[in-house]
Amino acid sequence: MEPPFRFGLERVRELRAHDEERAKEQFAADLNQRLRGEAMLRAAEERLQDARTGAQPVEDAPVTAAALLARQAWVERLERTRADAALNLQGLDARLEASRSSLTDASRRREVLERLKQRQREAHRREANRREAMDLDEIALRTHVRRAAA
Repeated sequence: MEPPFRFGLERVRELRAHDEERAKEQFAADLNQRLRGEAMLRAAEERLQDARTGAQPVEDAPVTAAALLARQAWVERLERTRADAALNLQGLDARLEASRSSLTDASRRREVLERLKQRQREAHRREANRREAMDLDEIALRTHVRRAAA
């Protein structure tokens, strides 16, 4: 009877599969952070747009210089907030790309071992079939020799 297939690098393959899982989790976390960063940027842009739209004075309404300065300071603060959110989003994009690259590399390393395992399994199966065929041929030959001698 043929021994079952045993892949000699199974522990390495398991470690690489584990590394790939960790890379997937990191990618998912980075993607989630990027989506939150994008939402923060959109919210900052909306607040800025609302502040700019609301900054238009109503006709015939008296506006003091202090009110104009306060409104301008508010708009400038919102512009800085929007710029900070955009800068943060760029950093998150870079981190997401690095995470994607890491995931791709981890997947590639695992797939190399998966293909090797599959090739070795097929070679093992072919060898087992070859040996089984040889055993059957030997049995048939012995049976033929016994019948011929009888």
